[in-house]
Amino acid sequence: MKINLAVIFGGKSVEHEISIISAIQAITNLNTEKYNIIPVYITKSGEFFTGDYLKDIEAFRDIPMTLKKCRKVTFVVNEGKTFLSEISSKLFAGKYNQEIDVAFPIVHGTNVEDGALQGYLQSVGLPYVGCDVLSSAVGMNKYVMKILLKEAGFPVLDCCRFKLKETEKLIDCIHKIENKIGYPNIVKPENLGSSVGISKAENRKELEEALTTAFDFADTVIVEKAVQNLKEINCSVLGDVNDAQASVLEEPVQSDKILSYKDKYVSGDKSGGSKGMATLKRKIPAEIPDETAEQIKKIAVDAFCHLGCNGVSRIDFLMDTKTGEFWLKEINTIPGSLSFYLWEPTGMKYTELLDRLVSLALKRHRTNERINYSYDTNILSQCGSFGSKGSKM
Repeated sequence: MKINLAVIFGGKSVEHEISIISAIQAITNLNTEKYNIIPVYITKSGEFFTGDYLKDIEAFRDIPMTLKKCRKVTFVVNEGKTFLSEISSKLFAGKYNQEIDVAFPIVHGTNVEDGALQGYLQSVGLPYVGCDVLSSAVGMNKYVMKILLKEAGFPVLDCCRFKLKETEKLIDCIHKIENKIGYPNIVKPENLGSSVGISKAENRKELEEALTTAFDFADTVIVEKAVQNLKEINCSVLGDVNDAQASVLEEPVQSDKILSYKDKYVSGDKSGGSKGMATLKRKIPAEIPDETAEQIKKIAVDAFCHLGCNGVSRIDFLMDTKTGEFWLKEINTIPGSLSFYLWEPTGMKYTELLDRLVSLALKRHRTNERINYSYDTNILSQCGSFGSKGSKM
């Protein structure tokens, strides 16, 4: 019997379009003999739609027209099972009610990748692919991630963190950055990916502009030292906290400067389309000493496990080619294109990677089902003695 697999993508995020690209890639490569694929598209306003039209990237050239051909839906729990049910204002409309076995979120950015969607899926009892609520939230928040990893002894760069309100005294923020970080530095939103809102500042004027740009996308930003003689190295990790493995390493070709959103996603192919991170110019394997490569792989796996990750992630590193020193930059809990291109050189095809991810989701769900989420008590039978203000003990 086929698994009813809901592939969820889109969402209220500046990385909305990237999510669509990644999801269509996955849908195209899922084994249709194993899965009944149900695409679930979340609009930028947070509405859920399903329909076979959503399996085709061309449908997203005119989203309003496509959605007219689709069903507006929501997840509903009934007698211990989770269904994708139609929301209809038509009194006698045919009711769509599809049972879902596993959810596969392929989403990027705030409101979806940061634990919000994962919490929702958990609350309706669905097994879901990828990191849980906590590891998703930590992975999205660059500052919290740095603190946790630094305390555990992982190599991370120091940074300054600022809330929007603090910039009312902008000169004080600048002085703090100049004293602690210096120039050049990197300014970025605390909780975004895909290089959205990131800038490099070589002087005070550029720093002011970079802070303004970053605050356009988030209410909290971080500033860290720009690594000199930069080489960026990325490593994907697959598995769970009990059994995880590292992929081959990649070296983005443009890593002598910040990889922009355009570098990663807009360049695409000559036809004007985009295949997401899969089309970024890169060297695979990365051209670094074997000993350094093994160190990076080990740190990537250790960080993945330390943060309690699950599924497939991509962990990015910054390296000073002159000194050989490197730092863990960030973890992407749902990487663009699911980093399939880093697993293919190991002999693992994209279809097999997707199978592994679904299996990991089911494994975690079976483990969680053994946990007792109820506690027998007669407290409510005594509520009359507590009143609306609760116990006065």
